[in-house]
Amino acid sequence: MKLIVNIGEIVGIVPEGVLRKQGAEMAETGVLKDAWLAIEDGLINGFGPMGTEPAGAEEVIDAQGGMVMPTFCDSHTHIVYAGSRDGEFLDKINGLSYEEIAARGGGILNSSDLLHETSEEELFRQAMDRVWEMMAKGTGALEIKSGYGLNPEDELKMLRVIRSIRESVPAVVKSTFLGAHAVGRGYSHEEYVQTVADMMPQAAEYADFVDVFCDEGFFTVEDTDRILTAGAACGLKPKIHANELAVSGGVQIGVKHGALSVDHLERTTDAEIEVLQGSATMPTMLPGSSFFLGIPFGRAKEFIGAGLGVALASDYNPGSSPSGDMRFVMALGCIRMRLTPVQALNAVTLNSAYAMGISDITGSITPGKRADFILTHPGWTLTKIPYTYQTPFIRQVFLNGQAL
Repeated sequence: MKLIVNIGEIVGIVPEGVLRKQGAEMAETGVLKDAWLAIEDGLINGFGPMGTEPAGAEEVIDAQGGMVMPTFCDSHTHIVYAGSRDGEFLDKINGLSYEEIAARGGGILNSSDLLHETSEEELFRQAMDRVWEMMAKGTGALEIKSGYGLNPEDELKMLRVIRSIRESVPAVVKSTFLGAHAVGRGYSHEEYVQTVADMMPQAAEYADFVDVFCDEGFFTVEDTDRILTAGAACGLKPKIHANELAVSGGVQIGVKHGALSVDHLERTTDAEIEVLQGSATMPTMLPGSSFFLGIPFGRAKEFIGAGLGVALASDYNPGSSPSGDMRFVMALGCIRMRLTPVQALNAVTLNSAYAMGISDITGSITPGKRADFILTHPGWTLTKIPYTYQTPFIRQVFLNGQAL
């Protein structure tokens, strides 16, 4: 048994069996001051106030008053990509929109061309650099999408790289087949939709989920329905890109298919809130994309006020959110979306774990879950983390009970 003692405060304590927070629950988190936490076989064995700690620990770590919180869970990333799109960064500075860059053959298609020319081994190397950076900044679970292959051979190459990442790191890694990210070069729209549908049996050998970019200029509700139906026949549960560029109907088709999450939601109406109420689908907002592209931030407070839960994720990708820093995502949730620090904590931990289907094993400080947590330097509080959002706060990151 490993024992952490003299913890100034544990935050993110959630009772066993609670898989997500919704509505007023978003403003609640369990807190224990002056505490200890025990780890055994990679799991949280228990915690309690100092003076009640168990004897016989094989290793004792003195937290020296530091705070313990769950590691971040990032339920939406595109970190398997080749090279950089910093040239498009200059285009954005010069006033071109995301849609205009895509129309000129940039954006996703540019990443597809680069990926095609890059070996599987080099893709893995580049992606692993990003994963280790994310873990060092406190992320303990992440979802990774394909979607820069845009043909069967290169999409499967990406899915194999994601599998290799999962086998190589202590973080929890989930895989999503996003063949329908854009229409691949050389295909008509109809040909490509059919190609993606036909790929499902092969993709299901690697992926946990299927995703579609259901938005203006990309894939329609009808395309999405067809692709998700094909995915469901192979056991792939949906996670949908929706309402980034327009009110697309993606939320509605996602809920119809029992999507685990509908992601982006920068442009929503009350109709999207209404269809999500009573569903098992997690609304997931990506403030890093709003920040980088200068588009609206999701209506998180209105969703919560309507009784819904909200997750926040990084959308780490080379074109619209080139950062996997979930502490910054949490800060944007507070600064730009007006969430309280507790609401933001729930959004970047338990609810984002739920959006990957793993909130039963990580995402909170709960006995029996993986011992995935951040130990801060002394003097830190939950509010200070998004407030002084650039000051280093992490002393150690523990994943599956082991310090990185």
